[in-house]
Amino acid sequence: MSLSQELQRYLIIRRNLGYDLYTDERVLKRFVSFLESKNETHITTNLFLEWKKVFGKASQNTWARRLGMVRLFASWLYSIDIHHEIPPQSLITSHCRRKQPFIYSDDQISSIIEAARLLPSSNGIRSITYPAFFGLVSVTGLRISEAIALNDRDVDLKNGIITVLNGKNGKDRILPVTECTKNQLKEYIRKRDRLLGYTPDPFFISDKGIRLTDCAVRNNFAIIGKMIGLRTEQPFHKYGVGPRIHDLRHTFAVKVMINWYKEGKNIDQEMLKLVTYLGHKSVIHTYWYIEAVPELLALASQRAENLLEKEVRL
Repeated sequence: MSLSQELQRYLIIRRNLGYDLYTDERVLKRFVSFLESKNETHITTNLFLEWKKVFGKASQNTWARRLGMVRLFASWLYSIDIHHEIPPQSLITSHCRRKQPFIYSDDQISSIIEAARLLPSSNGIRSITYPAFFGLVSVTGLRISEAIALNDRDVDLKNGIITVLNGKNGKDRILPVTECTKNQLKEYIRKRDRLLGYTPDPFFISDKGIRLTDCAVRNNFAIIGKMIGLRTEQPFHKYGVGPRIHDLRHTFAVKVMINWYKEGKNIDQEMLKLVTYLGHKSVIHTYWYIEAVPELLALASQRAENLLEKEVRL
């Protein structure tokens, strides 16, 4: 079996375990293509380093992630054929730190949605899809891949329920939405189906009547960010640099937690609800926001000080 065939088998098996692997597939296909162009049938450390030289420039952290992808694939192949070599993890050191989230203000989110209505569209679909898409992510904290993957049947607006199937880590979950969100989505469906002339399987669609792609969503968000001044000009960056679409998910989580602190709710009890709603694998990933966002850290510190003062008085 060729390396390309082995890669397809590897991707299918891992996806059945719940992994997305969009980036892994793109990177590993390029790596396998390089090996096959040299008539190589086995992975070695030297071949990985040769590929790194011809791939193009990238940061140390990016190459550390690519090495991790290759190592997992090589480990799987080694279990089948011991002639494969697993490149050592120490080959490339990573200094990657989780990026501090950008928290959008309500006005900035409104500007994003309004600017999305001005996106050029051959038939009007693009200019209704992206406002609905960005709006839904901002009020539910859906991952971008989860919003893209939604089918029409997953959105039950009669009961105000969105079903996320096979989300990250292969988990399904149900998200209740507010009456306002229901009304906005109903209006999107009405306009979408009128322009198309039928009801499509994917919930969010492009001008071509097909499911949105990750690349298209991110590019359109970057275009809008530049339009409204959230992204700044920079050489070699077509749409500038600045806040990401994923920060809409961060913003949702942070605003929910800020409201909890202000309302005096039991954070530990409420946190379990948010972990489930966001589809996090561990509560640790949700508590991270407290350290990452200064306003949340200040509220948490003040809460801790108040509790300490109460204990001292008792």
